[in-house]
This record gives sequence, C-alpha cells and structure tokens, in this order.
Amino acid sequence: MKLAPLKHGCDGKLVVVSRDLTKATSAAAIAPTLQAALDSWAEAAARLAALADQLARDAVPLFAFREQDCAAPLPRAYQWLDGSAYLNHVGLGRKARGAEMPPNALTDPLMYQGSSDAPFGPRGPILLADEAYGADMEAEVAVIAGDVPMNVSADEAGQAIRLVMLANDVSLRNLIPAELAKGFGFLQSKAQTAFSPVAATLGGPGGGLIARFGAEAALPDVPRPNVAPPPRPCRQDKLRASGSIPRRSSRSCSSLGRALAIGDTSRSSGKF
Repeated sequence: MKLAPLKHGCDGKLVVVSRDLTKATSAAAIAPTLQAALDSWAEAAARLAALADQLARDAVPLFAFREQDCAAPLPRAYQWLDGSAYLNHVGLGRKARGAEMPPNALTDPLMYQGSSDAPFGPRGPILLADEAYGADMEAEVAVIAGDVPMNVSADEAGQAIRLVMLANDVSLRNLIPAELAKGFGFLQSKAQTAFSPVAATLGGPGGGLIARFGAEAALPDVPRPNVAPPPRPCRQDKLRASGSIPRRSSRSCSSLGRALAIGDTSRSSGKF
C-alpha cells in the first residue's frame, strides 16, 4: 500500500495511491493526514489497506496521481534522525574532509538529528542561500516508525517500522568541516531533506510491519525524490545488526514518538 499527502495547509491531505502510481483516492474518511493515520495505526492501517484494494479495482472515486501535487509524506515530522550504515560512504565522506574512520564503525552507526519542521517535497527545488556552500545530494532509504520504547533491541526496533520511503539528504560540504570542528555536530551544514511523494508499507497487505529492515527486504517502487534511488545494499557493506540505527536512537530516549524518520545513507553521492 502506498500513501501520499497532497499539498494542503501545513500537513497535507492523505490519499491512497495505486501500485503503479497513476491514480489515487482520498483517505479523508479514515484519516485527514498521514500523522493522524499513524496516531491510530492499528485501526487505520487495515482500513487504508481495504481502500487500496478498492482503488485497485476502480471501486471508489479516483483521480490522476501527480507527484508534483505532493508534499513530503510527513510535512512536519516529530523527529528526523539520519544514520550512516553504508561503510563505504562513511569512509569516502571522512576521507573528503581528512578524517579517519571511527574504530567502532562496524558496530556503532554514525547518527545526527536533522531538521524535521519543513522537509522539501518530491519535485520542488532544493533551496540554497549560496551555491558556494557546496550542495551534495545523497539518495537514502528512510523509514517512518511508531512509538519506540527506550533501549529496545534491534528486532524490537524493527517491529516499530510502519512505512518506508526515499530521501534526498542535502549536505553543504563546504560548511561541514568548520561546523564539526566546533564539537556540536551538524546544523547549518545540513539543508532541508527532500522526500519521495509516497511512503509504502512492507510485508503483508495493509500490515506493513517488518521485523528487520535489512539487505533482504524488498524495496517498494517509490519514485525518486530529485535524485536516483540508492543501490541495494551489499550484505557485507551493511552494519551487522540491520535494526541498529533505530535501536541506537532509543538508547537515551524513553520514547521516540510516532512519525520518527530514520535515514540510511547510500553508498554513493552525486555532487551538483
């Protein structure tokens, strides 16, 4: 099942989208926004899945789906956490700024907390104050999670995954070295992230819950957000524990809250 928000106000209007991304139908009778659906996911997921089945049979009012009409799946997420689990990408990024790989890179993923208040939509421009900042576009896989208790295991964290989408993580490479040298991490050197127009469930019809989000998981057909989709991860290039990023996020938080998005950085990036 694929869900998308049409541009409307601050949080969009939730629609269910066909598998081939050509048509959609309003989900307003179930939930006005994706956030509202996540807040009552146990009930809403089954009803949205039934609506998706009706859409597939043209049994409900429908309209042509246009990616240009969509905002990011969560126009205002409670939190956006980005983790680097592709070690080749981590190594290249650090080499570019003259830094060594951390000694615990195989077991402890790099993470930062980014801005989640106003992510870019799938077909809009990437806004920069100055091109000299050195914009670097990175294709990523992202997940939307439900509540994640403090200090859960990797498998327990995986069970909280609700939806998967693609992201275009924008880094301002020429600002990063000086900002990291201050010892407080990313802020100004990370522009807003752009997301795919739809977020898709994994697993059985309507359920969308998976125990693990690893190399063996089949990625859904989600259109690219401004850049090409990331390559499928090589098993040896992933961290051993595929749930380690959401698990790591829970170590110091009693609950990460609904609508948490976690990025998984791709092995390559293109500079534009």
